[in-house]
Amino acid sequence: MFYWAFIFLIIGLVAGALGLTGVAGTATEIAWIAFWLGLVMGIFFFFVARRSPPHES
Repeated sequence: MFYWAFIFLIIGLVAGALGLTGVAGTATEIAWIAFWLGLVMGIFFFFVARRSPPHES
């Protein structure tokens, strides 16, 4: 997710520099959503991975 957030951030910065404000705004919003989604997923999987596996008898 952080990879995609970075890609959309770069697209937004380039579009903003070229004066394409609509594309820049959309790309920046997608980057922001991807960043927070990646952060939430990372924290979630960090805690899920800390559980011990079930014991087999």
